[in-house]
Amino acid sequence: MCPEASLGGAFFVQTFMERYNRILEKRKREIVLLRGSGCVYRKCSFCDYHTDSSSDKEANFALNRQVLDRVTGEFGDLEIINSGSVFELDPDTMEYIRQLCRRKGIQVLHFESHYLYRDRIPGLRREFPGVELKMKLGLETFDFHLRERVLRKGIPVEDPREISREFQEANFLFGLKGQTFQSMERDIQLGLEAFERICVNIMCRNSTGIRPDNSVVSLFMEELYPRYRQEERMDILVENTDFGVGD
Repeated sequence: MCPEASLGGAFFVQTFMERYNRILEKRKREIVLLRGSGCVYRKCSFCDYHTDSSSDKEANFALNRQVLDRVTGEFGDLEIINSGSVFELDPDTMEYIRQLCRRKGIQVLHFESHYLYRDRIPGLRREFPGVELKMKLGLETFDFHLRERVLRKGIPVEDPREISREFQEANFLFGLKGQTFQSMERDIQLGLEAFERICVNIMCRNSTGIRPDNSVVSLFMEELYPRYRQEERMDILVENTDFGVGD
């Protein structure tokens, strides 16, 4: 978490987690971890990222502006995550991102969004003329029972084409009890068919009741990781900080 203190009427922001990095493998881009008001869905059984949030819009903007000021635009490609959905960022932060794209020549911008916001995505694209928006969905798996009964993702459809209609990228979560070689490879193959890019995250222990299954993690690392580690359209995060942001 990143508490703020007010010194002489100005915000002094202490950052205890890394919020900026450069990704130099596969698709080169800069990445920032911003802070919003928090995930409005907040029902996913495996996720505690929503703790990185604040209802104080001024404090959020002060922190986010500091982080965004580190962006150089060297790749013309920027990924923005915020432990929730882009629609939970404050208006000042969104305007600052638009200005940043113009100043730094950002041509491709990646945002994350929950499926419940899908109808707002076309409007978001109109707010960024001249910038190609790549929307990323936290899908986790195409296995409907696992996704909706266990992980409680809130994505009530099964057709990959319908799921990906407004999204170009997706996150998947591996290392869970009940997953098999076949189910994980099916997710990868369907993901690469339905989306432009996918990101596979290995389940790490956190404050929720969902625990990684070490045998499934080992199965992935031994059998699937060697097959797909060089896939240009697929990122693999063995640790949730492998993009160099977060804690």
